[in-house]
Amino acid sequence: MDGVPAPIDCLLSIREVTDDDMELIIDGGVRRGSHIIKALSLGANAVSIGRPYLYGLAAGGEKGVDLVLKILKDELERNMALAGVQRISDLSEHYIKKRYIKH
Repeated sequence: MDGVPAPIDCLLSIREVTDDDMELIIDGGVRRGSHIIKALSLGANAVSIGRPYLYGLAAGGEKGVDLVLKILKDELERNMALAGVQRISDLSEHYIKKRYIKH
């Protein structure tokens, strides 16, 4: 599916046309705490972390999964602090720098 936009690139436009009560969960491309912040800022209610979970499981079993979750939590908290955000509910698209392609 070459040329298909990444899930993160679709979030804002999906949230704009859906009811705020609709749960929007991003699945795909979440590898870091900063990815979680981006997804939540663009309107996701939650994220799925399949690949990091599986890497942790393969590398260290239950302890590996625990470590992956700790790393993601630490990264999320650190990036929120760097952005000056204290609560996840305070995240919004204003915390996301838009990328523009020059022609």
